[in-house]
Amino acid sequence: NTLPDFSVNNLGGKIIVSWKNAYTKPIANLNIQRSYDSLQNFTTIGTVLNPENLENGYLDVNPPYNRMYYRIFVSFEGGAYLFSQSKSPERNNPTRIVKTADGRDSIVNNEPTALMPWQINPMLDANIVKPQPGVVVIPASKRIYSGTDAVILNLPYATSKIYTIRFYDEKQKLIFELKNIKEDFLILDKVNFGKSGTYNFEIFEDGILIEKNVVIVPKDAKKN
Repeated sequence: NTLPDFSVNNLGGKIIVSWKNAYTKPIANLNIQRSYDSLQNFTTIGTVLNPENLENGYLDVNPPYNRMYYRIFVSFEGGAYLFSQSKSPERNNPTRIVKTADGRDSIVNNEPTALMPWQINPMLDANIVKPQPGVVVIPASKRIYSGTDAVILNLPYATSKIYTIRFYDEKQKLIFELKNIKEDFLILDKVNFGKSGTYNFEIFEDGILIEKNVVIVPKDAKKN
């Protein structure tokens, strides 16, 4: 399937996430994320070395559960990014075998995935697109988001504004606070959070709260 759509298949307990790339805008980074549910608690399990390849994929060799949900995070040169919808190999990807015109077997998907406008055009803002019936929009911050081994801060015009960011754990306990940030783009090492997981945050611009959202601090990638 063509990004931001993708395929998820279970082959002997190994999960293959695969896609085709038709974007003309250069891709800067492409991460594979998984979760036990389809809406939250996603963690990054791998990154693609050559995200601009026309056909690509990722093999999850040891998934903790055979019905995990998967999604793809794509960031583009210039700062735009998107999250795909989530899929599991059995619940979201029912397949059947049909005969082609020349008599060969072909595997087809019974349920094509509906796409939101912001997923088709990453320059659109996901927060201003109204959800269509039956389509789940994953809220994502454009200012703070997960990288492969860090949390990324993207704060336009930081030199001319006063930004303050507060991070909280799931019980709303303050973890730490960043004051008077003067860099437009920062990479925050995940060691600052103490452990992986989901953290709430608040962003203040010139003393005014402009965003409340969550960010996922990824686990360490397993190395062979």
